[in-house]
Amino acid sequence: MLFKNTPSPHIKDNSSVQNIMLMVLYGLIPGTLAAIYFFGWGILFNLSIAISTCLLTEAIILKMRQREVAPTLLDGSALLTACLLALALPSLAPWWLVVIASFFAIAIAKHLYGGLGFNPFNPAMVGYIVVMISFPLEMTLWTQPMGVNSGWPDFITTFNWVFLGLLPFGETIDSLSMATPMDLIKTQLNQLHDITETRNSAEYSPLFSGISGTGWQWINILFLAGGIWLIIKGVIDWRIPTAFLISLVLISNTFSVIDYSTNSSSLFHVFSGGTMLCAFFIATDPVTASTTPQGRWIYGASIGALVYIIRDWGGYPDGIAFAVVLMNIAAPLIDYYTQPKVYGDLDR
Repeated sequence: MLFKNTPSPHIKDNSSVQNIMLMVLYGLIPGTLAAIYFFGWGILFNLSIAISTCLLTEAIILKMRQREVAPTLLDGSALLTACLLALALPSLAPWWLVVIASFFAIAIAKHLYGGLGFNPFNPAMVGYIVVMISFPLEMTLWTQPMGVNSGWPDFITTFNWVFLGLLPFGETIDSLSMATPMDLIKTQLNQLHDITETRNSAEYSPLFSGISGTGWQWINILFLAGGIWLIIKGVIDWRIPTAFLISLVLISNTFSVIDYSTNSSSLFHVFSGGTMLCAFFIATDPVTASTTPQGRWIYGASIGALVYIIRDWGGYPDGIAFAVVLMNIAAPLIDYYTQPKVYGDLDR
């Protein structure tokens, strides 16, 4: 009987870069819709500007490197980077800020190192860090969420501010924007020295409805749902998000038990800011994250610890981008010391 001989590997996997990127984009949809609902037109503007800039930058650099443009643009990696970056940036970010962040994400963080698969740092987080450090004031311009005061501004007002830098007569940017719950807790604690006073103050109490602030808990819950779906589909590994969330919960709960007046609860940390976006869509980046089973536990738990440290004692309200990039640096070392035992190797 004749058998057909073929070269290894003999286990075929139908997944491709394009399929994986599309699945991750599908997982982002519920949380993105919630972000648009609670923060308005600015999120859509961020998405449109970031997607256009990332794709254009990718195409230009591929052309300069004499690479095929269409296949790379269609793999979805630049599109996913743009979406993650747009969701991380404030909803009233000026157009030029989104362009700068998107350019750095693709041109510097991705292609400077050789393109997809060679980048040591998460491109979206590098773009975010560049504008966070360079333009701290513009990075605080979040609209008032739906359900707080008059909610987010209409299309014309948002468009004029984002693209033209103009506001209606008599309006100021302070009247349209509002700090996030995390930012308020960090800044107001310096004056009130008590989180409870900040939450219950007449000026800020509407922003702190729910377990982690108006709108934020629903956005995080829907990103959690999208992330669980990705785990079920086998797109991402469950270890990194699990380790990240367990680490963040344990550390935040410990400090809140010690002194609740100056430390937020674990529920607040888990369902506020970009926690779930980080846990399932950013920290799990297959290129820049740890790849060994044991290493993924260390990698995820370390990001959780760094996020809490930066949130509580650092100079920024949310430390996700910095925590992820710092652990991107450590990922190769973690993988080196956590390599699984090779089958048949009795000495290891």
